[in-house]
Amino acid sequence: MALSASDVDRFETARPRLEAIAYRLLGSAGEAEDAVQETFLRWQAADIGRIEVPEAWLTKVLTNLCLNQLTSARARRETYVGQWLPEPLLDGDAMLGPADSAEQRESVSYAVLVLLERLSPKERAVYVLREAFDYPHREIAEILDITEAAGQQIYHRAKKHVAEGTARTEVDEAAARRIVEEFLAAATSGRTEPLVRLLTQDAVAVGDGGGKIPARAKAFEGARAVATFLRGLFKPSDAKRKYIGGAAGMYATTANGGPAIVAVVDGRVVGITCLEVTAEGIVAVRSQVNPDKLVRATRQWAATDPGDGPLCTL
Repeated sequence: MALSASDVDRFETARPRLEAIAYRLLGSAGEAEDAVQETFLRWQAADIGRIEVPEAWLTKVLTNLCLNQLTSARARRETYVGQWLPEPLLDGDAMLGPADSAEQRESVSYAVLVLLERLSPKERAVYVLREAFDYPHREIAEILDITEAAGQQIYHRAKKHVAEGTARTEVDEAAARRIVEEFLAAATSGRTEPLVRLLTQDAVAVGDGGGKIPARAKAFEGARAVATFLRGLFKPSDAKRKYIGGAAGMYATTANGGPAIVAVVDGRVVGITCLEVTAEGIVAVRSQVNPDKLVRATRQWAATDPGDGPLCTL
């Protein structure tokens, strides 16, 4: 069915919000784009004249598509090579969605996206719609075909799980840069002690290579083990440069609202390391090196002014 220009415009107006919802639900920009495109196809095939509230209709279609995707993704991730981590997005990416409140910023933080993987698909949907987009419980119930009371119970359960798993400290851009500068200085010092001092005693380090880039299948745990691993990871070598196609410039930036290091080779993002910071220090170092999950970041990086250049080159 051919859409009128106004019908297309209405969808395009809703697209940024739909993409932001889908990204939070799926943890993948590529999958979020696919879900939004499938929602458009459903919109194109619908009898739009009979849809009373188009925005609500689009949200319901998208959310249920994402729920189906999450259910199948759980089975796929059981066979995923190594650790599965969400796709990080560089700050300024429209898919990050609203960031006016602390709740909205936290809902898209890398630490919370990791925690959301532990929730059931329905818990994740209720949490995202309520926490990040402030949907009333009544509308959430209609979107998910559940009672309002059930939706409230699911929300409180999901929020409790997320709250128990994070003690993240929110930092501004200047503080994020200082944290990255200190971290890189310690990581490239060739010694473990400077890193140990920055890490919490229960710090963890994990990477996602998707079976395409070497990454340890099991997380490193404890400050000493993490520091030893990071010392080797940030040690320059000809073999590493040959593997990734050249010397990598290491830039301080923010991703998903938190301090991050972007590794760039000839304009191509080859890795993003997100640092989870608490009042006690760095509690988690999560590195995304799966090239499939860095395509959007590379596009975003091309439109970004890196400022003074890399902090160092490895």
